[in-house]
Amino acid sequence: MKLESIVIVRRAALILAGVVASATLGGCMTSTPIWDAHFGEAVRTSAQVQVIDPHAGDHAPSPQSIDGTAAASAMDQYDKSFTAPPVTTNAFTIGISAGGGGGSASGQ
Repeated sequence: MKLESIVIVRRAALILAGVVASATLGGCMTSTPIWDAHFGEAVRTSAQVQVIDPHAGDHAPSPQSIDGTAAASAMDQYDKSFTAPPVTTNAFTIGISAGGGGGSASGQ
């Protein structure tokens, strides 16, 4: 081969390598900057749609229905309901009483 044809083949190989490298690196490029700009919009939209009146607290004050002492007492009773375990009964003793009742023949 002549020197001139070797130079042409090398240039063609370099151009081909550049095209392949560009195509390969182009596959690595993503469109995430576009997606990142809109990240979370669906969640925010869904949350906004679920709110009926976003300014409800501004124009509808809640009525006062219980005073502080009664509320504290109710909270204490609620807490006490969890400290004392409920009395469990044995399911096999239904109808059997421990005390004296009717049914003894000696009392007649």
